[in-house]
Amino acid sequence: MADKISLRDAISIGIGGMVGGGIFAVLGLAVSIAHGGTPIAFLFAGLLALITSYSYVKLSLKYPDRGGTVKFINQGFGVSIFSGAINNLLWVSYIIMLSLYASAFGSYAPNLLELTQNKTIEFHIYASAIIILATAINYYSITIVGKIESYAVIIKLIILIGFIGIGAYGLIGNPNMSQLAISNWETPVQLFAAGMVIFVAYEGFELIANAAPDIVNPEKNIPRAYYYSVIFVIILYIIIAIVTVGSLPFDKIAKAEDYVLAEAAKPMLGKIGFTIITIAALISTFSAINASLYGGSRVNFEIAEDDELPHHFTSRLWNQPIGLLITAIATLVLVNVLDLESISTAGSVGFILIFGIVNWVGFKTAKDTNSNRAIPLAGSLLCALALVILINQQYHSNLTGVIVSVVIISLCFIAEWIFKTYEKRRNN
Repeated sequence: MADKISLRDAISIGIGGMVGGGIFAVLGLAVSIAHGGTPIAFLFAGLLALITSYSYVKLSLKYPDRGGTVKFINQGFGVSIFSGAINNLLWVSYIIMLSLYASAFGSYAPNLLELTQNKTIEFHIYASAIIILATAINYYSITIVGKIESYAVIIKLIILIGFIGIGAYGLIGNPNMSQLAISNWETPVQLFAAGMVIFVAYEGFELIANAAPDIVNPEKNIPRAYYYSVIFVIILYIIIAIVTVGSLPFDKIAKAEDYVLAEAAKPMLGKIGFTIITIAALISTFSAINASLYGGSRVNFEIAEDDELPHHFTSRLWNQPIGLLITAIATLVLVNVLDLESISTAGSVGFILIFGIVNWVGFKTAKDTNSNRAIPLAGSLLCALALVILINQQYHSNLTGVIVSVVIISLCFIAEWIFKTYEKRRNN
């Protein structure tokens, strides 16, 4: 039983995957789009994650595999250009998530220790340094990565729950509470769009799928792990959004958009609160980068093993898959080229598309997995609707993010088509 994963550990994987750097990176962005309706935007995104988790539960029970999402997509579509392109998109989405976490680290770190007088230069120094450090740790020892993640989950949850407790008390008599009034909400479509832009804050529950073969008493514990972790995080995010919007005026939130959670701790705890939340953000984003680098390199390795990427990707460098180094280099490029909103949009588009396809696989295999066909079908249609609304909203406010998303998806399909065509010719 030593190598088995308990229910508590499985829930920790889900919560740790979601409450990584996401909430620290995208909270300010959510407020800038949804204003007083920010808690509703987080609810919309959470409900989509919850519906999708149903498909993950059924597929994890029927096809438990450490490849997780990669194996589910291959199960639904066979090893083809389509499945290969979508699996490559999953790997690229990991790189985008890493860029998002590094971006959050680069935004929070200068508030703790200034290196220069220029915030932009400091952002690039810190964001790049944390990727290089995490890559070095991944090469040094995977065991250390696991230990960092297990401690980080506990630390960040204690700090966030403490923030909620003190913050809720600080809301009593706070004039900014009026910002949560329905009159300050954006339109329902805009709120839904805001939820989809920050959907990346929920994507981490899919990591439970990779652990499914090792979970104790899977029939009972796999559903519990998914549902408990997603529901817990929905509640956590909604309360954090309420405390933030109720604590700070909108202009202050806009000014501190990239490190708004730390700024929201100031009214109750002053500079100490700001520092504590900044430290929590740095720990969270660092642990998320550590875990996602490992996860990204594993996804890359699995895709290559399934003949959806060249077999060179199964080779190793310093005892780790070569994909680890490629993932790290690609992350360094992205975080230093794109802005936060474009990174978030590209990540959300990638994961909503992938989750829509996993829901479709859930629908297609409903008979084999003993599923209620209506739920995965609803999830697939909702993901399609979410993509349309997200792209439409971002087309008007952040065209770069939309272009980046379209280019990434197109390149995944083109690269897979070239690879499969080359393989076919070589084998004939």
